[in-house]
Amino acid sequence: MRATRGVVLAGGSGSRLHPLTKTTNKHLLPVGDVPMVYHPVRRLVEASILDVLVVTGVHHVGAIVNQLGSGEEFGCRFTYRVQERAGGIAEALGLAEDFARGGPIAVVLGDNVFDAPLRPHLEDWERSGKRAMILLKEVPDPERFGVARFENGQIVEVVEKPAQPPSPHAVTGIYFYESDVFGIVGGLRPSARGELEISEVNTAYIRAGAMHVGQLPGWWTDAGTHESYRRANLLVKQP
Repeated sequence: MRATRGVVLAGGSGSRLHPLTKTTNKHLLPVGDVPMVYHPVRRLVEASILDVLVVTGVHHVGAIVNQLGSGEEFGCRFTYRVQERAGGIAEALGLAEDFARGGPIAVVLGDNVFDAPLRPHLEDWERSGKRAMILLKEVPDPERFGVARFENGQIVEVVEKPAQPPSPHAVTGIYFYESDVFGIVGGLRPSARGELEISEVNTAYIRAGAMHVGQLPGWWTDAGTHESYRRANLLVKQP
């Protein structure tokens, strides 16, 4: 398997979790017996991804660094970058360009909690020869996520938080990209939400025929709302 670097995106205001996030970064809230951000970090390390960039917001970078440290506790090496404003997932991803050093990256959103290992998906991506890979999961509330739209059984685009989802297949916050992703990010313009949308990045790869699509087995949730945060805590406590 190729040497791949990891990126954990742990910025954002966490406004949907107020008042829990009034004085702390949401990624430091406990999920199970550890802070939320430990879960994606551990999944990367389990896949032998030992160089990990953590991108966080300007207001909580000190708390994140104090909690995670150098990476010694996890058996990895952390680098940190600060996202000055809540400009979207794709904007945060763009901060990883120097860190990637022209190689492939595995990106996990810091509020994603799941039980499947990442290594099989990394190996599947490598075998595919595609420039990017996303993992889908069928969910009851796809309108909260980027959603895959299919035509004739083939994915044709990712629609960001649609009021009428074209399918129940959410794009999980787990992405694999070659270094050309930064050129795509650099060409984006802010959406109506004022953010650079990761769904536009993924749609660009799809339209270029360069996207490999997988299904994430096991359980998965984000922990970005009160309901999904409660669900995450229940799931990690399962025997």
